[in-house]
Amino acid sequence: MTQDEIAVLFTGVDGEYLFARWGRPIVPVVIGVDDRTLEVVKGAIEAVVTLAGHQMAETDPELGVNLMVFFFRDWDELTELPDLDRMIPDLGPLVTRLKAQDANQYRAFRFDEAGAIKASFVFLRMDKDLSKMPAETLALGQVVQVILLWSDQAFATRAPLAVMPADEGEGGVILRPDIAAVIRAGYDPVMPAVARDASHALRMAARIG
Repeated sequence: MTQDEIAVLFTGVDGEYLFARWGRPIVPVVIGVDDRTLEVVKGAIEAVVTLAGHQMAETDPELGVNLMVFFFRDWDELTELPDLDRMIPDLGPLVTRLKAQDANQYRAFRFDEAGAIKASFVFLRMDKDLSKMPAETLALGQVVQVILLWSDQAFATRAPLAVMPADEGEGGVILRPDIAAVIRAGYDPVMPAVARDASHALRMAARIG
């Protein structure tokens, strides 16, 4: 990965560079799935956290849980969940907008005083497209997209996952090696948890190289 390739992953449509990683151990909860899917999602979280060299915990001293993954059939279900509107400001207008866009997924982040990620919310409306995806693929793709604060254009033209080569398995999906390398570099202990200057991408490229 070159500096420019990495910079694209963290540069928004406004041209601003912003990198952020989790500043605390991840404590997940998964809502709306059966036990098998629950294990798949938690397995994906553990795999990506291990890849990053980050940590998980049993509880967050401030929030209790800080990574919430919701599976549901209709956006209106979110407005019926108790206290969710306290965690997601303007939940009603957000649901209205997502319905108008016919969206099937949405991710939100919360940040600490330094700008590092302190919480994330993943909402998955299981329409016919998401329902066709293997649980392993869906879970891995979502976890990868919340382990760092990627730009809104990072995966617009190319997904973070790739089909496993035929000689290594049939039909399997894996995390792209270049994206895995960016995640590892981003969590290097000598790297900052938050960066707003594109020179950060050069430091990332040096670690990947």
